[in-house]
Amino acid sequence: MMKKFFALSRTTHGVLDLAGPGFVALLWLGRFPDAGTILLSIFTAFAAYTAIYALNDLVGIAVDKEKFSGGINAGYSVEASDMRYPLAQNVLSYRSGLLWFAGWFAAALVCSYFLNPTIDIILIAAAILEVIYVLLLKVTYLRTFVSGLVKSSGPIAAIYVVDPNPSIQLVLLILAWVFVWEIGGQNVPADWNDTVEDKRVNAKTIPLHFGTKTAGLIVVVTLLLTVVISMFLPLASPLTLGWPYVLATAAAGAYLLLRPALQLAKIQEGRQAAALFDSASYYPMAQLTIITLFVILGQVLGK
Repeated sequence: MMKKFFALSRTTHGVLDLAGPGFVALLWLGRFPDAGTILLSIFTAFAAYTAIYALNDLVGIAVDKEKFSGGINAGYSVEASDMRYPLAQNVLSYRSGLLWFAGWFAAALVCSYFLNPTIDIILIAAAILEVIYVLLLKVTYLRTFVSGLVKSSGPIAAIYVVDPNPSIQLVLLILAWVFVWEIGGQNVPADWNDTVEDKRVNAKTIPLHFGTKTAGLIVVVTLLLTVVISMFLPLASPLTLGWPYVLATAAAGAYLLLRPALQLAKIQEGRQAAALFDSASYYPMAQLTIITLFVILGQVLGK
């Protein structure tokens, strides 16, 4: 029974997404927060991602049924459940999905308040933007920018967990990094993999509007920007990270983002787009692993 709800919330992908806020919080603070803050933050982030992903399907149920009238595509390894889009497949009732969303969203709001009331504003804004993103499917390919803002909300919220008065310039640096990663590594590849289904509903996406050649160029440029911006992220940290960190983060970006992006631009095939989506989904986890190692190393050397 729970598999239907987890499929609605793309839980496998959502768990990977937790690494993004974790990385940003650790980078920004330069040390591990207390155990209580860590546990509350993990639960809050899980609740928020669970709710927002469910909201996507709740708002888009009518279009999803139309899109997948000819069957649901193979998907990606990070969210390849046979129950993908359970509302559109009629394996989960709309009422059940709505209650699932409402419960997790309420939990996220309550927990966010205890972490920092400002996060409630960010969470509500993310939900509104997610609704706008879904409703723009048949309107404009510029919806991809809305997607970038939605995905940036998690890491931005993480900053306010560890710093109630952050530097706006550095917040914008984090936003820019997540924004271009989401567009090049998640949104455009996902739309690319769904071109057959999107054509059925006359969707407005970058691959359909510009064609695969230009879409491939957009992917490469945005992911190159992601790697470049990542090398400036130490500016947001109290740690002296130096060249070892810069080289490590650049290597992660080159392997997980640029390598599959260049392959996609060359081959221009839907399954390669799915492969890029999968690879890019592990990029935040790689960044969390790298910063964790440097924080631990800093603590050991500090002693």
